[in-house]
Amino acid sequence: MTPYDRAHAAMEAAPEDERLRLAVYDRLADAELFVLLEAEPEGADITPQLFSTDEGDFVLAFDLEERLAAFCDGPVPYAALPGRVIAQNLAGEGIGLGINLGVAPSAMLLPPEALEWLADTLSHAPQAAAGRPVAFHEPALPPAILGALLPAFEAKFAQLAGLASHALLGGVTYEDKRRGHVLAFLGAPEAAQPGIAKAMSEALAFSGLEAGEIDVTFLSTEDPAARALLEKALVLALPEPEQQEVQELRATAPGMDPARPPILR
Repeated sequence: MTPYDRAHAAMEAAPEDERLRLAVYDRLADAELFVLLEAEPEGADITPQLFSTDEGDFVLAFDLEERLAAFCDGPVPYAALPGRVIAQNLAGEGIGLGINLGVAPSAMLLPPEALEWLADTLSHAPQAAAGRPVAFHEPALPPAILGALLPAFEAKFAQLAGLASHALLGGVTYEDKRRGHVLAFLGAPEAAQPGIAKAMSEALAFSGLEAGEIDVTFLSTEDPAARALLEKALVLALPEPEQQEVQELRATAPGMDPARPPILR
C-alpha cells in the first residue's frame, strides 16, 4: 500500500474525522502521480487527457505505474508529476482529478473546487520572525493535539530523509515573555531550511487544528540551545536518506526539479 492508500483507508474507516480527510490531501500533494496524456510530451509542455463524465471533465492520475498500466489496454503517454504541481496547474480551470479509478480501493474523484482549495492551502508560506529564547520546557501540548501533529510531522519527515538528523519538539519562553512551542531541526544545511519550514507549515495546515502555531528553527548539534532543548524536548528521528543514485534518478522525473517546473496545457 502506498502512503495515499493508507490515508484513504483510514478516512474511509472514520469518515466523520476531518483530520483523516485532510491527511488524504496531504499525501496526494506529496505523492508522485502518473498522469495520462493526450500525446508524448514536447519539451516541458504536456497536455493531460480529459475524460468527460456527468460530473464534469477530469484528468486521470495513478500513484503507481502498475496501476496506470492496469487501467490502460496498451502503452500510453504519461508524465510523472508531484500531486502539488497537478493541483496548482489545474486550479481555476474547472477540471477535476481522478485518482486510481478502477484499479484500487483508494479510487477517488476530486472536483475542481477541491483542487482549488488544495492549491490555495499549498500556496501559503511560513512567516519569518525573530525571537531570543531564554528557556526551554517540555512540550505542553494536550494529548489530542499531539496526536494530530505527530502523524502529520512524520508524514512530512518521509520527504526530508537525509536533510537533518533529528527534530526536537519542545516548549519555549522568549525574551519578550512570549511562550510557545518550537520544532528545531538539527544539522539541516542552509539551502534546505526554507523547504523544511514550508513542509512543516503544511503539516500544521493539514493536521486539522483550527488555530495552531509552532516556531520552526534550525540548530547545529554543537549549539548550546540544541543541548538545552535536547534535555526537555520530544526527540523525533528523521528517516535515513536513500542511495544517492536513486535520489539523482528521481530528480530527473518531469516536475521533480523545482527549477524546471512542467507546463500543463
